[in-house]
Amino acid sequence: MKVAIYGLAYQESALEYVLELIEELQNENAEIYFEELFFNSLSLRHKLGDYPTFTDLVGLDRSFDMFVSFGGDGTILRATTYVRDLDIPIVGVNTGRLGFLSTFKKEDVRKVVREFVAGAYTIEERSLVEVAESSDIPEFKTLNFALNEITVSRKDTTSMITVETHLNDEYLTSYWADGLIVSTPTGSTGYSLSCGGPVMAPTVKSLILTPIAPHNLNARPLVISDDTLIRLKVSGRAKSHLVSLDSRIATVPNGKEILVRKAPFNIKMIEYTSESFLKTLRNKLLWGEDKRN
Repeated sequence: MKVAIYGLAYQESALEYVLELIEELQNENAEIYFEELFFNSLSLRHKLGDYPTFTDLVGLDRSFDMFVSFGGDGTILRATTYVRDLDIPIVGVNTGRLGFLSTFKKEDVRKVVREFVAGAYTIEERSLVEVAESSDIPEFKTLNFALNEITVSRKDTTSMITVETHLNDEYLTSYWADGLIVSTPTGSTGYSLSCGGPVMAPTVKSLILTPIAPHNLNARPLVISDDTLIRLKVSGRAKSHLVSLDSRIATVPNGKEILVRKAPFNIKMIEYTSESFLKTLRNKLLWGEDKRN
């Protein structure tokens, strides 16, 4: 078994659980690789030993069986920029807060290995969205995809922006709003949910258009097929607006056409039998938390 371990360098709380994971992996004679910055950060506080490292550009390949992310959902989103299209299955150990993507409790970190070895899991294919290269946004030249959502939003103004929206070259509407979210099913429990969007099962083949604080009150979230080409153009009082791919942000001049579509590859997520999506909904959204149940 070949395993990559990743986390954010400032997450000091992860050390105890990383050591537990290492011990469990060593029991299985696994090959262990660390993300370079994370390894250097942990090594300042504890002698980990001599392990090979990787970066976002070198060191990973399709021979890895598992990519373990220590942190919250934001860390999982960053993990996808390492894995890209390599088809390495990702699992998250939650040392953060909410944990829709990073579902394993840090106290249960040993189960990550034990249940994987026992085969008590399935591999879920999660779709992504991307900004097309023809949109010509320099910041997204090499990393133009997002697991959760692509968002256009206002910048340098308290005024609304207008987001002219076409689907497959047919005009849909112009949203008067603070912005517009194009969410994947995975991202349906993120920013889109906070703005009134629906919860979707992560394997549904759809995208969600969710306006942010729309002034046209009849504007509602819209679920569309994930093979739809989405064309957006922003206008407003400021000269520019923001485009974000998960946590990566670029400033884009108003009037520039932005093409959004499903990415040509998927991210593989490990769903353990003990940590299913439905169980996560019950635990994180408190579904069923009613005295009558």
